[in-house]
Amino acid sequence: MPARVAVMISGTGTLLQSLIDDPGRVYDIVVVAADRPAAGLQRAVAAGIPTTVVAPADHPDRPAWSAALAHAIQTYTPDWIVSAGFMRIVDSAFLDRFPQRVVNSHPALLPAFPGAHAVADALAYGVRVTGCTVHLVDAGVDTGPIIAQRAVVVEPDDDQESLHERIKAAEWELLPQVINRLVAHGLTVEGRKVRI
Repeated sequence: MPARVAVMISGTGTLLQSLIDDPGRVYDIVVVAADRPAAGLQRAVAAGIPTTVVAPADHPDRPAWSAALAHAIQTYTPDWIVSAGFMRIVDSAFLDRFPQRVVNSHPALLPAFPGAHAVADALAYGVRVTGCTVHLVDAGVDTGPIIAQRAVVVEPDDDQESLHERIKAAEWELLPQVINRLVAHGLTVEGRKVRI
């Protein structure tokens, strides 16, 4: 049986689409979850993938919301959870349910520029190279052990939009490659080092 993967999104779902369209995909996407009625859910519907929305406003606090999100996803018995443009921080109520099985794609070369404004922060700092990182999710903000990275050169005339488009193109290639490797081989974590 193929591995079962749940994907979490918050926006248009372009990273999700890269996973759906991957011709080398060796896993099934069993559900796409969102924290709002995100436009990207339509990509899942078009691909025949079940969707679920678990909105923070429907729960009294973050732990209750995280637990509800974990429960909604667990009903699909996933082997891996992929945060693909999911803009919420989950806490231990979620992470304890899926230990070392939640993976995130971030548009910077971590540990530089964590958080929601990574592309703007990289431009403001004046870096010449940025990129994207696929990492395990832990209780911090983009602080989990790094699985893979890809560099993107910052061009002299880049603005936030042009740079982000090139970073997204790198993410669309890197994330499917990493998820295929994870589901095929698993991983071990030694300190901060991840081995697949």
